[in-house]
Amino acid sequence: MLEVKNLNTGYGKVTVINDISFDVDAGQWISIVGNNGAGKTTLLKAILGLLPATAGTITFDGTDITKAAPNRRIRAGMAFVPQGQQSFGQMTVEENLHVVADQYGSEAQSRYDDAVAAFPVLKEFATRRAGLLSGGQRQQLSIARALITRPKLMILDEPTEGIQPNIVADIQRSIRQMSEERGIGVILVEQKVQFAVERADLYYVLASGRFIAAGEGGPGAVAEAKESMRV
Repeated sequence: MLEVKNLNTGYGKVTVINDISFDVDAGQWISIVGNNGAGKTTLLKAILGLLPATAGTITFDGTDITKAAPNRRIRAGMAFVPQGQQSFGQMTVEENLHVVADQYGSEAQSRYDDAVAAFPVLKEFATRRAGLLSGGQRQQLSIARALITRPKLMILDEPTEGIQPNIVADIQRSIRQMSEERGIGVILVEQKVQFAVERADLYYVLASGRFIAAGEGGPGAVAEAKESMRV
């Protein structure tokens, strides 16, 4: 579905991402882990078209999108959940979701219901203002809003930042179900290795803009990924 080949990108004349290659298939969860400054967010920006590729190619569903604008990539089936639990704080949970769902006309309610099914707590708090939710609940709202678009590929940037451990576990389960039951490809970037690796299909360790380790995900891979990050 997504093929990234020999990708370079950066800011001006400064190259941050060097010769990165990886694939994501439908229903596959790929995690990219690394410390602060490794280049994780820069890599996502290039995939989303927010930064230009200075070398290499990006192909999505068989189409070369290396030079495509971000809105074209979103229309093709990408969805992005940025860092920071973003929502409209003065609007209710229901209103936040309908901002997206109502763009789909007669499908609006079914898309709304489908997204809420992934995070039942949102139905419980449907009439609560988003600004009064916990950080974890706002993150669930952000992911549910992205699910309304029925993406082929979900891209998540540091989804556990500032979130309490019990909600982190809920989000991890939801991402796994998203990939397995809905067939959505997932790219997740994180510093928290256990969250990112123990239920992922594959993981990559990014350091100084390069992949320095990779392997199959699972509980047994967590220690190995952590050790690679310490190198």
